[in-house]
Amino acid sequence: MITGKAIAVIPARFGSTRFPGKPLCDRTGKPLIQHVVEQVRKADRIDRIIVATDDSRILDAAQGFGCEAMMTRTDHPNGTSRLAEVAQTLSTDDEQVIVNVQGDEPQIEPGAIDALVEGLLAESPADGAPMATLASPFATDEDPRDPNIVKIVVGRVGTRCRALYFSRSLIPFERDPDKTACRVEPLKHPGLYAYRRGFLLRYVQLPPTPLEQTEQLEQLRALEHGYPIAVVQMVVAHHGIDTPEQYEAFVREFLKSS
Repeated sequence: MITGKAIAVIPARFGSTRFPGKPLCDRTGKPLIQHVVEQVRKADRIDRIIVATDDSRILDAAQGFGCEAMMTRTDHPNGTSRLAEVAQTLSTDDEQVIVNVQGDEPQIEPGAIDALVEGLLAESPADGAPMATLASPFATDEDPRDPNIVKIVVGRVGTRCRALYFSRSLIPFERDPDKTACRVEPLKHPGLYAYRRGFLLRYVQLPPTPLEQTEQLEQLRALEHGYPIAVVQMVVAHHGIDTPEQYEAFVREFLKSS
């Protein structure tokens, strides 16, 4: 049986082009970031949760509902960079598993977090993948052609599943739809990652890569620099909240089930 626990870090910014102030929206009676933290707390493989922010309002809110929170620099280019700043302060254990949980996923499934952590813990620290992510079939209400939903293709190395590529385009391309016997169904990429601390600190120092910049998908940086990404395949139903309209839908669903 695989043993081990992980630290969850939840990057949360106040500024957002499409939805400013999103982490603090509280039409449900709780700020959005609290819903995320409460879901993460249900995961068996997480023994510490830290909200990482650059805004004192989010810091105060997180501490107000009893979550550890940390102020970080304002100049981070992405959430992974903010995650790495926190990781530097956590310990000197380079094998520590750190999970990057998006701060706009109030319905994130605890089982998905646990499966991701277990997937990375199953990798050998010496020669296995230094990071892991998820792949899921598309739900019936999701369009694989939507560029806002990232796609992933995977391969096998022995018994291990590895990421081959990520794209905003529909991949793989079905050249001959009539050959249904060899059809490969597209997989979506939920934005959840686990890293070993040592690799996370090394990863953010790697220079950006052409495919990463073309697709605007930072996980391609790891692949282009030759680092494998372990993949756990499972059904993931939760959606992130990117717009006020999506938040309103979440509020309606939450109030209906309360």
